[in-house]
Amino acid sequence: MPTLKGLLFNQYAAEGLSLLVEELQSKYTAKKGRRFNHKNVTYEISRPSLNQGAIEYEISSKIPEDEIKNPKEMQSYFQQIKNILSKEKLKPESIEMENIVWDSKKETEKKRDYVKLLYKLPLDDLFDDQLVAKRYESITQGQADPCVADSSSAFTAAGNVVLADVRDTIQNIGRGSVNSLIEANRVVKAELKG
Repeated sequence: MPTLKGLLFNQYAAEGLSLLVEELQSKYTAKKGRRFNHKNVTYEISRPSLNQGAIEYEISSKIPEDEIKNPKEMQSYFQQIKNILSKEKLKPESIEMENIVWDSKKETEKKRDYVKLLYKLPLDDLFDDQLVAKRYESITQGQADPCVADSSSAFTAAGNVVLADVRDTIQNIGRGSVNSLIEANRVVKAELKG
C-alpha cells in the first residue's frame, strides 16, 4: 500500500518531469504528448509511477530507421546505445529495445523500434537533507525562495521545501538521463556514417 510520502513524492516527481518535457519541447522540436525531436530522433519521457518505495519513469528514443539498412544494423545500433548508457554514473534499471506497432486510424500500420530506459529512484534519494535544511533556514530568516510553493499537501514550511527539492531533483536527474541518451544517439549515428 502506498504511503503518504510516496504519494506526495510521486505528485511532485510528476510535476518535475512535466516541467522537463516543457523545457525540452521548447529547446528542440515539440511533438505530440510528452515527445520531442532532436536531429531526426524522437524522444519521449513517461509520467512517473510509484512502485515498491521508488519512483519509476521511462525515457525512450526512436531508432532512426531511415538511416539504418537492415534488422542486423538495428540490433547493433541498440547494442551500442546500451553499451554507452551502461557506463553512465546513473545507470538505467533496464535498457530494452521495444517494437511498437502504431495504427492511428486502423488504415495503416507503422512499425517503430525504440530504445527504452527504465529509471528507478528510491524515495529517500529524491531529496538532500542538508540542502533542505539550508533552504528552510533561509526561508525562516525571511529570504524568499520562489521555487518553494506553499503547498496544501505539506503541513510545514520544511515539508514544502522537501517537496520542492523532490520536484527539482527528479527534473535534474531526468535532464541528465535525457542528455546522456541524446549524446549516445549522437555518437552511434556518427559511427554509422563512418
